[in-house]
Amino acid sequence: MTTSSLDTPVAVLNQTPVDAEYMKWAAARRRRMWRRRILPALGIGGLLALWWAVIAIFDVKPFIAPSPWAVVETLYAKRAVLLDNLIPTALEAAGGFLLGNLAAITIATIFVHNKTLQDIFFPVVLMFNAIPLVAKAPVLVLIMGNGMEPKITIAALVCFFPTLVNMVRGLESVNPQAMELMRVLSASKTEIFFRLRLLNALPYLFSALRIAASMCVIGAVVGEWVGATVGIGAMILQATFNFDSPLLYAAIVMSATLSGLFFLLVTVAERLIIRWHPEDASH
Repeated sequence: MTTSSLDTPVAVLNQTPVDAEYMKWAAARRRRMWRRRILPALGIGGLLALWWAVIAIFDVKPFIAPSPWAVVETLYAKRAVLLDNLIPTALEAAGGFLLGNLAAITIATIFVHNKTLQDIFFPVVLMFNAIPLVAKAPVLVLIMGNGMEPKITIAALVCFFPTLVNMVRGLESVNPQAMELMRVLSASKTEIFFRLRLLNALPYLFSALRIAASMCVIGAVVGEWVGATVGIGAMILQATFNFDSPLLYAAIVMSATLSGLFFLLVTVAERLIIRWHPEDASH
């Protein structure tokens, strides 16, 4: 009994600093999580309040800009039509996202391993990206028709360039000492790529994927503007021509929601794949 009574305070004293440090880290982590949830909600709430105030103070006509409540009513009343038009836009955006980013990752890998090809074709890619999207869309519709193919291609082109640039940068910005160590260990190009270059490029890649997650929806909507009878883009045009501003704003809200959903999926995938976070490294 005497031994255990003497050992217990020592154990408690030894564990107390560790427990206090852990509790401090856990509390800081909880504060960051609540901050990430509350601040975006406050931003959205403030934007809606400002929108409502502008409508009320300046007496804006409903056909110019509806009130937030009118948009909510339209979202509920025409939810079936909006969802029916959201599905093809989501499929086109998702297809373009996958196709554009896969092509960008493949070409970036080729560029990193062959500088001659990079010097030849990278300026060509840059010039092609400089062509406005509304100029490329009609050409693709003429070539591919009015189906989903041109919309997917337009969404892919929107995603392609940011991912290509970031992926090339990530694959090239490897620590020279780590690269030298791999060569000293007689690592092959494949081993260097998967064990060093690719892991180093993942943060750059996901930064580009977050941009592409929003841009792919824009590409799909622009493609639907050029030639489509269904989709959020087609609904936006129809609502504009009919001066149906509540439906127009409801379609815009649906498009923004789809972009936010894609962005959220990419963020979740990043947290699952990249297990470390800079903000946690100091704790």
